[in-house]
Amino acid sequence: MLIETLLPMGKVDPGLRAPDKPLDIRTIGEQAKLVEECGLDGVFTEETKDDPFVVMALAAQATTTLKVGTAVTIAFPRSPTVMALSAWTIQKLSKGRFTLGLGPQVKAHIQRRYGLEAHPAGPWMRDYIRAVRAVWDTWQNGTPLNYQGEFYKLDLMVPLFDAGPIEHPDIPIHIAAVNTVMSMVAGEVADGIRPHPVCTPSYIRDVMLPEVRKGAERAGRSLENFKVSMKPLIATAPNEEELQTKIRDARARIAFYASTPAYVACFEHVGLGDLTQEAKLLSRAQNWEELPKLISDETLEKFVVFGTYDVIGKKLMDRYGDVVTNCEFSIPVRDDEEKRIMQQLVRDLHGASDHGARANILGTAQAAA
Repeated sequence: MLIETLLPMGKVDPGLRAPDKPLDIRTIGEQAKLVEECGLDGVFTEETKDDPFVVMALAAQATTTLKVGTAVTIAFPRSPTVMALSAWTIQKLSKGRFTLGLGPQVKAHIQRRYGLEAHPAGPWMRDYIRAVRAVWDTWQNGTPLNYQGEFYKLDLMVPLFDAGPIEHPDIPIHIAAVNTVMSMVAGEVADGIRPHPVCTPSYIRDVMLPEVRKGAERAGRSLENFKVSMKPLIATAPNEEELQTKIRDARARIAFYASTPAYVACFEHVGLGDLTQEAKLLSRAQNWEELPKLISDETLEKFVVFGTYDVIGKKLMDRYGDVVTNCEFSIPVRDDEEKRIMQQLVRDLHGASDHGARANILGTAQAAA
């Protein structure tokens, strides 16, 4: 299992609350070096409060072996050609260490935050990625640009704007997904999928991966190197007292997700459809403090991996080892002891075989059973 992290190390999705420690863009290089020293495989960034490509350029410049990438950047507000150039530039800077993680957005954000006309996300993303790859092909191989898709038609690339070939032109593209449509699109056109944290292992295995295989079969593609990159919901701390605070925050995050219509299918999959209706009503009333009270201990255990530092590594392997190839996980590293603990956790997680995950991606696990 490969281990990745957001910055700062130990960051978790704040859900209903503000993050304890916001990202300081002036220290990205220093933080990325620390991630590399701790032995993690990659550092990634979201598109929330800082431009993800600036953040990853700073991380790439400061490191030599660490994978860098977006997890995720929102695709549609940028034209495919603009996205292609941003990714091309960081791939060149990092000498082949970049992964382009793309995500859609809900209709309200597309229209009211980005000022765009909304389209069905699955077909739009499929066309978008094909257009990005067409631009890369033009730059790398001199192929005349003539992409004629459903949403994008690109046929102009003059020498002034031709970025030209680079040493590592094969940039992996991962897609953020929850539903079956986007999972199928990932199988058709992407190199990996990034399930939302609310996707349980059984949901990934039984709902998402079968659709990935359908997409790959439709496109005649192999899934041998396909990745499943997960940012699990984790609550961990050095001792039980501090762990309870982390569990409280995790409960709030689950409540927030339960109130969000886009994630209903994940809750229905584990028999919690009614919970989403209750949470939605509280959300509409902006009754944020009551939301976490909906999350029982039993529900918490369905979605969150929790435990102290001495057990959290094994718990992560036990829950996600058979469905995930790449796992986003880190603890805060503020001194030499925490650095030692993080390094040991990475070594333990690296020891987890990916045979089960590969079998589930390829669909051979069921056949073997």
